[in-house]
Amino acid sequence: MYKQDIYTIKENTNIARDVYKMRLEGDTQYITAPGQFINISLEGKYLRRPISVCDKNEGEITIIYKVLGSGTAQMSKMTVGEKLDILTGLGNGFDPDANTKKPLLIGGGVGIPPLFMLAKELIKRGKKPSVVIGCKSSVDVFYVDEFKAIGCDVYTATEDGSMGVKGFVTDAMKENNVEFDYTYACGPIPMLKAIYNASDVSGQYSFEERMGCGFGACMGCTCKTKYGNKRICKDGPVLVKEEIIW
Repeated sequence: MYKQDIYTIKENTNIARDVYKMRLEGDTQYITAPGQFINISLEGKYLRRPISVCDKNEGEITIIYKVLGSGTAQMSKMTVGEKLDILTGLGNGFDPDANTKKPLLIGGGVGIPPLFMLAKELIKRGKKPSVVIGCKSSVDVFYVDEFKAIGCDVYTATEDGSMGVKGFVTDAMKENNVEFDYTYACGPIPMLKAIYNASDVSGQYSFEERMGCGFGACMGCTCKTKYGNKRICKDGPVLVKEEIIW
């Protein structure tokens, strides 16, 4: 179930290259799982902007977004106190109750944020997750300290080698001999494919897709799976590894 409501901006801070952290005050009861997203209405834009939820507290949600186009550029200029029309509680989200003792969370770029709320949920269940973060350069890396602060082992990979292992998330997994029995991943398709091929365990993969409505009505983000067609916005964005068709 989703809900449309008005939220108030409490913070909008630049935390890495073209990356912003925004805290929003409003109704959080419809956000029930890590990996769900919100859909933001912006003045002058026909389609809403889908952004994953990074964290949730009573009456407040945190999102992290990267300036990639005119919509997110518009968001980056917003100030504390401004109001936003938002749909919340969208998507299925990750299942933190999966059968795992050594979960590995893998995020690339703006795929990192939803893994933070997931890590907190796994820790609540007595599971200590390892986290691998992949970005282009050290100036793009964010939330390493936040993951460490809640008790995660964190590894980084940068394409230029300016922080952590030089290369991609799969290189960091290999070079650090990260032990895991289950994967949770969020990021661009090439990264998800690489993780899929590099691991022989089950997992959950969160997909990025251009969405029209965000709640399953327009069918614009439908993809094929081994179990039939699924809508990334409603039946996803999280798919189980075994159902994915590349």
